[in-house]
Amino acid sequence: MASFASRLVGAAKLNAHTYEEVEADPHAFPQAMAAVALSAVCAGIGTGGGEGLYPLAVDTGVAMVGWLVWAWLTWFIGAKILPTKETQADLGQLLRTTGFAASPGILRILALVTPAASAILLLSQLWMLAAFVLAVRQALDYRSTWRALAVCVLGWIVYTTALYLITMPAPLQVSHLALP
Repeated sequence: MASFASRLVGAAKLNAHTYEEVEADPHAFPQAMAAVALSAVCAGIGTGGGEGLYPLAVDTGVAMVGWLVWAWLTWFIGAKILPTKETQADLGQLLRTTGFAASPGILRILALVTPAASAILLLSQLWMLAAFVLAVRQALDYRSTWRALAVCVLGWIVYTTALYLITMPAPLQVSHLALP
């Protein structure tokens, strides 16, 4: 079994073997959670740093919930709605692989100390997206990266639409307006 650090590096290198190893190891779930949390903490430090532990803890919690929801949606769409003949995956496999897909996000801590912060944040987001697609392809046993990308995009659309509907402000009530 590979170490946590070597799995983080392998996932960041987009090494398909690393994702297959994590997929097959049911004991890797705590490591996957740690990868998401570490990535979120590094993003919090890199983008704000000095705001305190409470906002950092809240942001990390939100990142964990976001990962769980997006991974579940992606698993449901990919394994239940759009599976291939080869698709045989449970939610745990997808959670483990997509958790490690957050590993490139650890580099977001570098945004704190560089004038290229925006570039670092953008590149790490794109890198994590590529890793997420690879993680989905490996966990769902897809042969096509394009199919994995489509499943990820569909999951993201459902996730962001639901998030928008949940967090959008309440409609303005006419009865609350002061009339002259």
